[in-house]
Parts: sequence; C-alpha cells; structure tokens
Amino acid sequence: MKTRSRFLLSVWTGIVAVFLLGEGESETGEATVAKPKLYRKVKIPRRLLQRAPANAGGHLYGGDIRMGDLTGNGRADFVVFRNTEPLGIKPCFVGAFSGKGKSLWHHGKGGSQPTRPGSVAIHDIDADGRSEVISLFVDRERSAGRGSFANIALQVRNGLNGSIEKQARPKALTAWDTSEAGTHGNWAHQRIVIANLRGRQQPQDFVIKLGYTYLAFDNELNVLWSHRVPEHDRFEHCSYIPAVGDVDGDEADEVYGGHVLIDDTGERIWYQIMAHQMDSVAVREWDEGKTRLIASGWGQVLNSKGEPIIKLGKELVPHGQEVRVADFSSRLPGPEMMLRYNGHRPSVMLVSNDGRVIRKFDINPTPNNTGLDAVYWEGSGRPAMLVNGSSLWTPKGRRVATMPELPDLVGPTDANRTMAWYHVIPANVCGDKREEAILFNPWDRYVFIYTPKPLRDHLFSDYTPGPRQYNVQLMD
Repeated sequence: MKTRSRFLLSVWTGIVAVFLLGEGESETGEATVAKPKLYRKVKIPRRLLQRAPANAGGHLYGGDIRMGDLTGNGRADFVVFRNTEPLGIKPCFVGAFSGKGKSLWHHGKGGSQPTRPGSVAIHDIDADGRSEVISLFVDRERSAGRGSFANIALQVRNGLNGSIEKQARPKALTAWDTSEAGTHGNWAHQRIVIANLRGRQQPQDFVIKLGYTYLAFDNELNVLWSHRVPEHDRFEHCSYIPAVGDVDGDEADEVYGGHVLIDDTGERIWYQIMAHQMDSVAVREWDEGKTRLIASGWGQVLNSKGEPIIKLGKELVPHGQEVRVADFSSRLPGPEMMLRYNGHRPSVMLVSNDGRVIRKFDINPTPNNTGLDAVYWEGSGRPAMLVNGSSLWTPKGRRVATMPELPDLVGPTDANRTMAWYHVIPANVCGDKREEAILFNPWDRYVFIYTPKPLRDHLFSDYTPGPRQYNVQLMD
C-alpha cells in the first residue's frame, strides 16, 4: 500500500512540475517546451485601416505597430501608424486601439506602409503612470521635399485621447535632409529610442538617429544635445537602431551606435570602425553584472573604452545582421548572444558568455530573413526561446511549433523594405511571469497574441510596459 502511495505521489509530483514549469524531458533528452496557444486575435478597428494599392493586394491593412499601456489600466494597448508615401519616412497617420480591438483615437489620414520600422514610440515620458505616444509627424500645410524634414513636427500625444500635450519644431530636426546621408541607405531609420540621459528614476528622455546625426530630447521636447559622427564610407553599416545603457556607472545612459559611443552629455567617448555590416547592437549586463556593448558586426562584446573582450571575427561572422542577448542556457553562466551571422540568411549561432560558439543551426526562412527575437516563453527563470516570423524555436535549434491559426502572409512579396512578414514584440501581457509573443504583419489588419499553454488566467496581474516594448528591436 505504501509503495502504491509513493508511486501515485511521484506521478502527481511529476504532473504538477510539468504544469508549473511547462517543461519535462523529451526522448532526446532536450527539455520540452510549452506549445503556443492563440490567446487573442486583435482586429484593428476599421477606421484605423487603409486600403493597399492594387499591386499590393488591394486589401485593408493597418501599418507598423507599437504597444504600451495608453489608458493606465494595466492592460496592453496598441498604436498603428503609416507614412506619407510608399518608401516614405514621414508619419502622417497614427491611431490607437485597445488589446480587445476597441478604437481609442486617431489623427491624420491615409498613408502607406513605412519604409522601415519607423519613428513612433509609446512610453510614459512624463512619469504620470500612463503611456504617451511620441512621434515625428508631417505638417501637410508646409511645403518640403520628400527627404526634407522642414515640414516635420515632434509631438507627444496623450495616450488616452490622442490630444497633443507637447509639440516642437526645433531647427536641429527641421533642418535635416536625407542628402546628409549621401549614398548610405540607413538614413531611413528615424527610430525614437527611449533613454535615461539625466539620471531620473525612470527614463524621461529619448534619442533620434538621423543619418550620421544623433539628437537627444528631454520630456519637454527641449534639445539636450546634437551629435554628428564622422561619415562612414559607403560600405560601412552603422547600426540601424542605437542602443542605450549606463556603461560607465554614472546612473545615466550612454548612446551606442555601433561605431560610436556617446556620453549622456552628448560628448563622443570614442569613434572607430569596428566591422563591416554593423546592423544590430545592444547594451546589456554581460560578465559578472558588468554592462557591455554588444555588436553584431564580427560578433563582438566591447568594454566602455571600445576594447573587445570578445571578437569572433570576420571569418566566423562575415555579416552580423541581428544580435539578441538573453539567458539562452540554464547550464552556462551569464547571458549568451544569438547571432544571425551571415547576412539575410536563416543561419544563426549561439555564443557563450566567454566567446565560445556553442552551436550553429538554421531557423525558418522569412521574406527578408530578419525579425527574430528572444522571448522568455517559460518565464524569467527558464532559458529564453527564439521567435522568428511564424515559428518558435529552442536555443538548441529545435522548432517547437508554428504559431497556430496564423494566416498566410498578405501584401507585397518583392524584395524591398516594405514587403510583408511577421514581426514579433515580446511582452508579458497575461501576467503569469511568462512572456507572450505579439505578432503582426504590417500589411494585415490583425495583431496576434500567443501565450504558452496552459493559459493561467487566475495568475493575471497588470501589464507593465518595459524596454523590450518601448525600445523594441524591430528589424527590416
């Protein structure tokens, strides 16, 4: 009888462990991973949609997506926006909707799919507990060329009702023109990056990269500083999106652009060509809690002086397209980096904290072979997974699943920067300490929220926006 009781207790304990941790051991010895469940298919409200041109399908679509808590009720909300023209860089429409698909507000009209993930951010920039929408926005009453910012305003909108709380047209912004970038293509990345440049309790500043110029603003839209770095030759790729973090320990963020590190005061700490194709960068705690600069170009980890403490080199990383830093292994110390190391291809490699290549494998192809991110699918205490387009992967190179009920891509498929593919934003919106994967195709009218099975509604707590949303690493 005691033997039977111990057996039943053992079985029950195993079932509880699998339920709580979402993993066990498979026949291959690899930890099993919770399968994805479609938690919610959020329909973008009709009034926020635009009709695609005939050569792109002629269907209704939304555009680029950002997320945050616009109403302050502890629930995830979304913003959709579009730009003035095909391959344009000037936002002309912005609209907000709740996580249940309720229209909150909208401003502007028309527009097209942004050239590359563009210049709109959601963040509680005034620290009042509710997110605002920070964006560049075109003034159609002012005449300006396609690449000129002479008709651009910088706006902060109330997240709840869309009213303009602050607006500015500083000369440092409006005088900019894409001709500054010469033949280099990265002029199109006017991404707003939230930063803590003044050492506040929470970030209340932001940086916009315009070609070779970085502009820093406070929450009142005052220009804190402007910094122009030396021009790269046409074969060098500065990072598409700058990264920020406190590298020198003074409780204020530095700005890292791949080939340049800028102090919180706008002074250049160093500038050096680090590698070809420096497409993606990060600032993260790396070794023993030290904050380091992580660069996709040639697979590097740098200290604050720009000295490599890890450098995989050109042979191993000929074209570092994307780098993602997370704890991908519970058996290895510190975080690791996942590199898309050979350009726009499905090939990735996992690199340990001490610079060893742990493994290489191919993930599913996507239209541009970009768009992967790390998701703490099993919770912060478990290794991060990879989401790439429509698929969930383990860091050991096993595809866990294709996201269920995800429709085939709609929209243009030709090889340009506005083709259709699924982008991912990691966020804990269900509140059970596991992260969800929020997927969207800018050419469709839905946002898909995937959660690990089983859904634990009874553990729900408020959604708190973090840097993985307001500084989301959406690549093109």
